[in-house]
Amino acid sequence: MHTKRVQLTLFIDENESEAIEKIRKEFNPQQYALIKSHVTLCRDDELEQIEQVLLNLENLNADCITINFGNAVRFSNGKGVLLPAIGNNETFQKLRATVLHSVIEKPGIHEPHITLMHPGNSTCTDAIFQQIANCNLPSKMQFRNIALIEQEQGMQWNIVKQFELKK
Repeated sequence: MHTKRVQLTLFIDENESEAIEKIRKEFNPQQYALIKSHVTLCRDDELEQIEQVLLNLENLNADCITINFGNAVRFSNGKGVLLPAIGNNETFQKLRATVLHSVIEKPGIHEPHITLMHPGNSTCTDAIFQQIANCNLPSKMQFRNIALIEQEQGMQWNIVKQFELKK
C-alpha cells in the first residue's frame, strides 16, 4: 500500500540554488534525487483539510517573501546539515497563518531552513561538514511562489500546482 504525502513548499529559484544543489548532489544524492532544494512552508499533518488550504491559496494576495540564512549547522546528532533562517521571519509565519486560515487557529512556529543533508538518508562527518562550511552559500533568498507537492512513499516529489506571490 502506497501512502501519499502532501506539503506546501517554497522552492529555491534556480539562479540561487547552484551552490546548494552541488552540496546536496555530492553529499546527499538520495535526497537530491527526491526533491529540489526548498523551504517547507506547511507539512502534511497541517494539510489534512486540503480543500480549505487550496481555497486560501487561490485567494492569496501575499507578496514575495525574503528569508535570510545563517551558516550551515549540524542537527539530528550531527547526521544532518541545514541552513537555518536568521533574523525576523515574521513574513514567513504570516504567510503560514494566511495559508492555514480556518484550518489551524494558531499555527505553530515553524523555523524555516534549507536541508543540505537529510539525516534519514545521509550521514555528515566532521570532514564533510568542514567542506560545506567553507562553501560560499547564499545568505538571502526571495521566494516567488508556493508549490503544492505530493509524494508516493519513497518516490520523487511532484509539483501538483503552483501559486504565485505578488512581486
